[in-house]
Amino acid sequence: MSGRTRARSRPQRTCVGCRECTDKGALLRVVLTGGSVIPDLRGRLPGRGAYLHPVPSCLEQAVRRRAFNRAFRGPGPFDVAQLREQVERSAQAPKEARTERPYRERYLASGK
Repeated sequence: MSGRTRARSRPQRTCVGCRECTDKGALLRVVLTGGSVIPDLRGRLPGRGAYLHPVPSCLEQAVRRRAFNRAFRGPGPFDVAQLREQVERSAQAPKEARTERPYRERYLASGK
């Protein structure tokens, strides 16, 4: 052993809205359930998932580019009302609630 410490690698995912590759924990996983795209805040819902930054601009880009159709490999359009509500609620949270911690960690720490 050389005494060097290896940086621990974290899973990387690509946002379907802005196409930026980032840590999985900083993105919101969404799944398709019955024709609706819903947020998977705990990351445990079954089925194919897609990842999105929890900001309105990335959601709008994904809808405009029909990224959910490609991500879920199905014909659209899909209902994104519940997802839009969650993203807007996240964007309106007080700034002190939006820390540098990844999105999922903040959600799980809030106890919801």
